[in-house]
Amino acid sequence: MKLLFPRVYALDRSVGTLSIDPGHKVYGEKILRDSDGEYRLWDPHRSKLCGAIKKGLKNFPFDLGSKVLYLGASTGTTISHISDIVGPSGEIYAVEISPQCMRPLIALSERRNNIIPIHGDARQPQEYADVGKVDVIYQDVAQPDQDDLLIKNAHAFLKSGGVAMICIKSQSIDVTKPPNVVFDEVLSKLERVFKVLEKIKLEPFDKDHLFVVLQYPLRS
Repeated sequence: MKLLFPRVYALDRSVGTLSIDPGHKVYGEKILRDSDGEYRLWDPHRSKLCGAIKKGLKNFPFDLGSKVLYLGASTGTTISHISDIVGPSGEIYAVEISPQCMRPLIALSERRNNIIPIHGDARQPQEYADVGKVDVIYQDVAQPDQDDLLIKNAHAFLKSGGVAMICIKSQSIDVTKPPNVVFDEVLSKLERVFKVLEKIKLEPFDKDHLFVVLQYPLRS
């Protein structure tokens, strides 16, 4: 077992997180146990963050106590692993617009107190203005204006020097253009606001997806 990032481990050929809720699975994941606790195996086919880790991600902004704004929370698969990483002292504000996804997300938050579910629209950050400043924004939103969503939320919530992660989905933006052209256009817009730290294509886990790590510039 090798420590990759805080509370994230290489377990043979798999990746796993040290669970803060031992004895309970979230999405049917496999469990490994040893004297240190319970490790939940992280499926890279169901989590783009895990896919990026498997593809060699170097910049990892999550740690014990991190405050995170997660846009596009869905049912909480990836959030559950971030919950393990940030621990009981961390906070994950999980924004999701779908009522169907909110039900399992709320159920998850009842077991994991560091998850705060928000039924809201990421295009309208004023709806959840009480979140305040965060260390990390993670965005997984399949919308054509996903770059604008990130910029708007970063201006509202991301600390100076904070890190944003975005999964750029070319087919959600423009199906008429080759993915690399879409990626370049989105990156050109993001580079006006952020410093690009890392870019990772997520094949074979997700087709036509680019995972990008960005830093919100330090203010003088």
